[in-house]
Amino acid sequence: MQTDTPDRILRVKTVLARTGLSRSTMYRKMENGTFPRSIKISARCAGWRESALIEWMKNPMFYNVSESP
Repeated sequence: MQTDTPDRILRVKTVLARTGLSRSTMYRKMENGTFPRSIKISARCAGWRESALIEWMKNPMFYNVSESP
């Protein structure tokens, strides 16, 4: 499904607020491949694609990075 709105980049505070995860749990899940990986925005800045976060939120128990679009 194609939409006209661009995919937003969310910063860590927004991601933590939306998911309810702690920072350490989120990074542990990223390391295990069970949470979307961050993307580098600049030298000292990272974010997460909103679409990847939405996919994770649909089924967080069985999310796997290698299976996600």
